[in-house]
Amino acid sequence: MDLIATTGQGKVRGRFHNGIATFLGIPYAAPPFGAHRFRAPAPVESWEGVRDALEYGPTAPKRPYRPPLDRLIPDPSIAGDDCLNLNVWTPSVGEGRLPVMVWIHGGSLRNGSANLPLYDGGAFARDGVVLVSVNYRLGVEGFGVFPDAPVNRGLLDQIAALIWVRDNIAAFGGDPANVTVCGESAGAISVAALMTSPGAAGLFRRAILQSGPPHTVSRREGAKTVRSMAKRLRIPATAEAFAAVDRDLLLDAQAAVVDRSDPIGGGPGFHIVVDGDVVPAAPPLPEADLLLGCNREEYRLWFVPGGTVDRISRLTLRLALLKIRVPQRVARLYRATRPHAKPGEILGEMATDLLLRGPLNRLADSRPARTFVYEFCWRSPVMGLGACHALELGFVFDNLRAAEDLTGPGAPQPLADAMHRAWVAFAATGQPGWSGWNADRPVMVFDHPGAGPVLAPRHEELGAWL
Repeated sequence: MDLIATTGQGKVRGRFHNGIATFLGIPYAAPPFGAHRFRAPAPVESWEGVRDALEYGPTAPKRPYRPPLDRLIPDPSIAGDDCLNLNVWTPSVGEGRLPVMVWIHGGSLRNGSANLPLYDGGAFARDGVVLVSVNYRLGVEGFGVFPDAPVNRGLLDQIAALIWVRDNIAAFGGDPANVTVCGESAGAISVAALMTSPGAAGLFRRAILQSGPPHTVSRREGAKTVRSMAKRLRIPATAEAFAAVDRDLLLDAQAAVVDRSDPIGGGPGFHIVVDGDVVPAAPPLPEADLLLGCNREEYRLWFVPGGTVDRISRLTLRLALLKIRVPQRVARLYRATRPHAKPGEILGEMATDLLLRGPLNRLADSRPARTFVYEFCWRSPVMGLGACHALELGFVFDNLRAAEDLTGPGAPQPLADAMHRAWVAFAATGQPGWSGWNADRPVMVFDHPGAGPVLAPRHEELGAWL
């Protein structure tokens, strides 16, 4: 059965099935091309009549993940310029007061989309939460740094989507005063930036950071990738010059520069930039309720499928530790607590703590008590991935069938029940079901069998970095 909802730009037609209404591909800003390319998002034009919102809209220009990640993380692309769009799942159309979750997808700010089957919001709608997922500009279009264009354009897109939610979500049964913005990986990094951005002030009440800490770079640092692309393309490093290049050639140059980098190993990439405007240099302490955490073995998504974990020898490990200036006492501690681990596993564990678990714990330390910390520990049997990056997504969305590329068949449904229930409770009330962060450092450990709070897990290792 079809349903009609009325937005500020016009009416949209969605589909109602099994108690859930779905609206797909609703534009929240004008197509970011032509006169709008490399510019801040512009208002979407109104339309007459009823606009179909029955299929996913176009995705931002991108290339697929490189092998072998492309087999583990499907990344569908839909052609079209109208890529600033969002999707809504709701149990109720019309005026309502249901909690709202706005999902910001990950993908290193150059991959991913809101259109992944994994991000289907049906389970949230089933449980009384309106789920909105957002497509935003990626790569050089969204996060390339130019002297003649605003920076953080992808982040500005996300703010425009949140403004759309504020102005329109009541028509989909949602409460604009009870919005939780949430994301994973680069989506979580985006959420952290939104928490401090003056442009996003008042647009959400709570935030969830999954496997992504606050991270920004200077304008100078952020411009390095654009300069490398410009050198390859033999053009000036300006938005005007880049706009004149065929889109496929631009994506080819982007892939050539950044595709061998990853969040753990580093390398050229795209970042959120401190610009003193959208992202202030000295952000105030955010007051939003906060749920944050990461997975026990984040590094394994990048280190294991391609064999990196086996190519790292003791000598390579020693040289890597010297390069990133890891103190000897820290290296000895990690070796002592993992006597049978491969050198690549030791390096990966340290990188996970240095880049993810440590910063997230420090963020929790810097905030009031309305902060809740989790760790996801269930280990996937697929390709030896263990408790790797992104594995928790199918459990959070209670959508294990769509997550089987990572989890394998038969992933534990009770764990999905527990994790999904905590996210729903946090969005509704700000309380996920365990104690807020305090001097005892309680962490909710999600595993199977069993899930429960643990006080200061592996505190000695985290403390060694201080």
